[in-house]
Amino acid sequence: MMFSPHPYQAYCMEQLKQKPALGLFLDMGLGKTIITLSAIAQLKYGMFCVNKVLVIAPKKVAEATWQREAAKWDNVRFLRISTVLGSATKRVKALNTPADIYIINRENVTWLVDYYKNAWPFDMVVVDEFSSFKNHSAKRFKSLAAIRPHIRRIAGLTGTPSPNGLEDLWAQVYLLDAGERLGKYFTCFRSRYFDPGRRSRDVIYSYDAKDGAGEAIMAKISDICISMKSDDYLQLPDITYDDVPVILDARAQKAYTELERKMVLQLDQEKVIDVTTAAGLSNKLQQLANGAIYDEDRSWVPVHDCKIEAFMELIEQLNGKSALVFYNFRHDLERLEAALAKTKLRVRRLAGPEDEKDWNAGKIDILLAHPASAAYGLNLQEGGNHVVWFGLNWSLELYQQANKRLHRQGQKEKVIIHHLICEGTRDADLLEALKQKDKAQEYVLASLKARIERVRLEARKK
Repeated sequence: MMFSPHPYQAYCMEQLKQKPALGLFLDMGLGKTIITLSAIAQLKYGMFCVNKVLVIAPKKVAEATWQREAAKWDNVRFLRISTVLGSATKRVKALNTPADIYIINRENVTWLVDYYKNAWPFDMVVVDEFSSFKNHSAKRFKSLAAIRPHIRRIAGLTGTPSPNGLEDLWAQVYLLDAGERLGKYFTCFRSRYFDPGRRSRDVIYSYDAKDGAGEAIMAKISDICISMKSDDYLQLPDITYDDVPVILDARAQKAYTELERKMVLQLDQEKVIDVTTAAGLSNKLQQLANGAIYDEDRSWVPVHDCKIEAFMELIEQLNGKSALVFYNFRHDLERLEAALAKTKLRVRRLAGPEDEKDWNAGKIDILLAHPASAAYGLNLQEGGNHVVWFGLNWSLELYQQANKRLHRQGQKEKVIIHHLICEGTRDADLLEALKQKDKAQEYVLASLKARIERVRLEARKK
């Protein structure tokens, strides 16, 4: 696919090429990844300004998002990408693989810095979700700050640089300019721009920005930070769709492949694959893609947390924005609740009118719902603009009606629909089926038949 950048995208690319340090504070949907990949391609192969590029990202983003985006666009498809994930042995092997871009998850930044020490080889570093480096006390921040003198170019990408307030900006800007604009020490920054807020006699619990602090801080950093809101720079459609790729780990992929093969080979070779058969097989494979599966006693058995991890990273990237989350199976709901219980988010199951009222009043951060119970009659547009599909189903009507809970008259923001898609599984088939609109059911059936024939062919070869 040809990439024809919007004017704001072309501007951001030029800034990335011209400035050795830049914060790209762009709203979700404005194309931070392709902007950065395009700039990297030109910096390396057009301007010969960089050699090795490191991308630091949340784990699930590191697994697939950058790779998928690079493969999508003609102007960056040639870039070689090495994914530095897994065991220490696998990470070292990936680091020694010739590539243009090396992608590592943020949890391994300290390991990477310790591994290379003063022999740091990356002359450009891109930090995806820059706000995850907002804590000046965190190990990942300290490690990256320590190696910063060895980095010639750095870019920080985020849609929400200060989710908890202006104090979050200091650490991120420090990584850009080593303290030149907001000071070399956080305590000095805080005393200059903030006053003690809630406190006891001996302890200060919070700080409040001084009058004019926001304007003063923005003036200080405006030359190295670009901030854009989607409503100002891009005429987005009423609904934006965000497909979040999820890569199964080796254990989960093996379990999925074995289940698919076992179920297919149990089918009667002569029997016509009808809708009922297709639904039954799809149901089992969808469960496993989501991370658990029901046994014969209707108890569920956990298999993997790959999709749960991707979900939690996505919620983190929303930085406090509420999300309406649709699950498919009962075990999805229970596992989501267990994961969210470890956070401070206000989580609620959609059970009745009181939940609808509290959601619209902003009293709920994560509202969990099954599409069959939320597809009709509910007005949820006042409580948020993000929908997350943890697990899709093959009912086009339920899918469209469920999304309409937010996308309806009275919604003041663009609605963003996030799909968590386990690559190489029935998730991808179901998503394509939904895109086929009125041909959805036929596509599900046809795609399943294609998979069955593939598995049978592979079995015969063995």
